[in-house]
Amino acid sequence: MPIQSNRRIVALLPLISANGELAMTRIIPIIAAIAIAISPVGAGKDLASHAGNNLVEPHPNIAKHKVLYLTHSAGFKHDVLPLSEQILKLIGERSGAFEVTATQDCSVLSRDGLKRYDAVVFYTTGELPISDAQKAAFLDFIRSGKGFVGIHSATDTFYKWPEYGELIGGYFDQHPWHQEVNIKVEDQRHPATRHLGRTFKLTDEIYQFKDFSRSRVHVLLSLDASSVDLNKKAVHRTDKDFALAWWRNYGKGRVFYTALGHREEVWRDARFQQLIRGALAWAMNDKSAR
Repeated sequence: MPIQSNRRIVALLPLISANGELAMTRIIPIIAAIAIAISPVGAGKDLASHAGNNLVEPHPNIAKHKVLYLTHSAGFKHDVLPLSEQILKLIGERSGAFEVTATQDCSVLSRDGLKRYDAVVFYTTGELPISDAQKAAFLDFIRSGKGFVGIHSATDTFYKWPEYGELIGGYFDQHPWHQEVNIKVEDQRHPATRHLGRTFKLTDEIYQFKDFSRSRVHVLLSLDASSVDLNKKAVHRTDKDFALAWWRNYGKGRVFYTALGHREEVWRDARFQQLIRGALAWAMNDKSAR
């Protein structure tokens, strides 16, 4: 997949070990590898094309935004959640643009609890234990001009709350494929996707959706249906339309969703990290990060 090369490579990915902990002792070998990757003789092209221009360096003069990352699992619990918390925090630290508070405590979704945040990120499942007053506060938070980013199973959440389904744009309806697929980039102008080429390959668990309509959202990524078996029993959509990322406005606020993010390898992928970075910049209307 073509990604713009840049001599100032910021490699967040190798700082995470297989068990999700920071591998600080590996920094020196990583620096050496990066030096080779950007050398004039062209060695290490794979590293350069994979990491590329994915993350900006910290800028001390940028006022940091506050991001709440909720990972409560009232249904299926994904193994990747602890790693995702670490990587999202590192993306914020490396960019210098936002700070992340990661929690499984749904009580923070209150009118007072949300006041200090500029965006909320969900990687959740099931019917989260919040009251009607909390639901109203959450929707008002977004309508007032704040951001909401849903990752992967955020669409496997709040089936009994129709307003949430309207907010996020659809509901999970099985995952027919868990394999390498071709993904089409339908809009390369958005901050979440402008680092991508027209298509790219990725191995992940691939969702399909119900109660979804392109008329209500702007699709950024979609599955190339020719790269999968459409005859699987779990395939329900007859229109062969499998959107994988989209955005919409909600009052004065902004909503972004991506179905990607099931696998640890995806979270370690520089392309996905930049997608999330760009999504948050857009959701918080952070023009300095674009």
